[in-house]
Amino acid sequence: MAAAMDWVQWSLLLVSLPCETRAFYVPGVAPMNFHQNDPVEIKAVKLTSSRTQLPYEYYSLPFCQPLKITYKAENLGEVLRGDRIVNTPFQVLMNSEKKCEVLCSESNKPVTLNREKSRLVAERISEDYYVHLIADNLPVATRLELYSSRDGDDKKKEKDVQFEHGYRLGFTDGNKIYLHNHLSFILYYHREDLEEDQEHTYRVVRFEVIPQSIRLEDLKVDEKSSCTLPEGTNSSPQEIDPTKENHLYFTYSVHWEESDIKWASRWDTYLTMSDVQIHWFSIINSVVVVFFLSGILSMIIIRTLRKDIANYNKEDDIEDTMEESGWKLVHGDVFRPPQYPMILSSLLGSGIQLFCMILIVIFVAMLGMLSPSSRGALMTTACFLFMFMGVFGGFSAGRLYRTLKGHRWKKGAFCTATLYPGVVFGICFILNCFIWGKHSSGAVPFPTMVALLCMWFGISLPLVYLGYYFGFRKQPYDNPVRTNQIPRQIPEQRWYMNRFVGILMAGILPFGAMFIELFFIFSAIWENQFYYLFGFLFLVFIILVVSCSQISIVMVYFQLCAEDYRWWWRNFLVSGGSAFYVLVYAIFYFVNKLDIVEFIPSLLYFGYTALMVLSFWLLTGTIGFYAAYMFVRKIYAAVKID
Repeated sequence: MAAAMDWVQWSLLLVSLPCETRAFYVPGVAPMNFHQNDPVEIKAVKLTSSRTQLPYEYYSLPFCQPLKITYKAENLGEVLRGDRIVNTPFQVLMNSEKKCEVLCSESNKPVTLNREKSRLVAERISEDYYVHLIADNLPVATRLELYSSRDGDDKKKEKDVQFEHGYRLGFTDGNKIYLHNHLSFILYYHREDLEEDQEHTYRVVRFEVIPQSIRLEDLKVDEKSSCTLPEGTNSSPQEIDPTKENHLYFTYSVHWEESDIKWASRWDTYLTMSDVQIHWFSIINSVVVVFFLSGILSMIIIRTLRKDIANYNKEDDIEDTMEESGWKLVHGDVFRPPQYPMILSSLLGSGIQLFCMILIVIFVAMLGMLSPSSRGALMTTACFLFMFMGVFGGFSAGRLYRTLKGHRWKKGAFCTATLYPGVVFGICFILNCFIWGKHSSGAVPFPTMVALLCMWFGISLPLVYLGYYFGFRKQPYDNPVRTNQIPRQIPEQRWYMNRFVGILMAGILPFGAMFIELFFIFSAIWENQFYYLFGFLFLVFIILVVSCSQISIVMVYFQLCAEDYRWWWRNFLVSGGSAFYVLVYAIFYFVNKLDIVEFIPSLLYFGYTALMVLSFWLLTGTIGFYAAYMFVRKIYAAVKID
């Protein structure tokens, strides 16, 4: 279940952090030192494709296998990402070159792929699958060199070097399919400075690969499993014909290069983004949006609201005041409890739980504590934190439920603990059944599902009950005016006060403040790219919180001025309006950026997108609701009520 949780945000600590994205390592993650000719183990992680969104285990394809296959014990995040880390037969020794070596060759005979295996390999190549390997926990990358002319001078062309995560399994040319059966590993090492009488130690600081396709006839193999690569461009690629048996060699070579890169900076190559200027443009764009909103809000508060309060508080002109229309006239109904207070407080409690989880995860991630070198740590931390933040969600839900005159606190606590997590678990379980049917490593194993259920009912639910109990016992929020016994009649509303129109109006500005960053988040989730600009993400999140709060206050003010006091549910729905635009953007991204055509990958995309949109709606709706609630209490506390 590789995707939907990976976008969470925070941390103002360094505005300068985004410019120079450096990986910071958690204390205790020690570098591994190698001596000359020490073995450097090459492990396989998985096969991935942005076209199918279905990861597979490395040995789901007929690659050469070692004598004993050993899987690494994964953490929760690795399992949810579909990682299945396993050993490989590549023999790599520190600072020891290999010209060409044959894998899994018995008596120097080529590997035979029967028709079924050939069809499977051809299918994976046509689906654009990438192979992911790691050496010393460093992922393999394919170097891409792009030539670009600067300053309009075509003669001066600079080489832009970018790195692709993993390497392509193969390629297609017309109707023919070719397999990359030779891997040229290029490993970079940093020599550690030691005293004269000590032996030099080395550290791996970069892992690159050049995949090649070389047909069987062009490889010369001797009795010692060594091979000779063809010279120049005389060779032809190794074709895989899915309709018959195919014979080929799997070969590899190893080349070592010394590097000035220090071990602590070795992830910079993978994490350096070429779009820093676009990110800064995103931030500036978002700040402009927030200033625009602040201007509107200031105009409302300074001019309109103060004028309203001054008029309402004139004791010598009570008759004129009674003839006024506006938000004061609904003072006897504005705090009237809404319909379904238990469900409202439960959803808001889940929103608080999400908010706390996101805050801590992204703050810690921005400090570098959840570096990509700690594989799966981000998702593992997010899962556990959501469970433990149940105490805050329960407390806020319990106190609000009592404020809304609720009495059945046990049922309210159960609703808070199960409503949102139950929807998430239900959708994920249904999607997992489809992934199981595809035999993908992205399918969550049954023991892991049981463990997640135990975490839900053993950690989250008791903590929600505990928080709900103390929240319900605490004094309810102090509303400044009393509620009338008889509800006031609501006048007919204009068309622009329609709820859906309000969602469209309220959602566009917060979405505009963060949609550029959303592109990079979607690319990281759906196109298998690294995302580590949590400094930018923090700033965008802060801007999102401010803009959601401001637009929510504006919308509730207009609603009360129209003498519609039913603001509780409406404000929660309208404040989450930017989630509607996230859904529209996700559809646009699917149509224009992804090359998904099959049913199950499309189902996975929209299933996980539905979870993202639901979570984003809860988050922004909760932020807007509490901002509007504080605003309403403040303005009604400022007027004299007879």
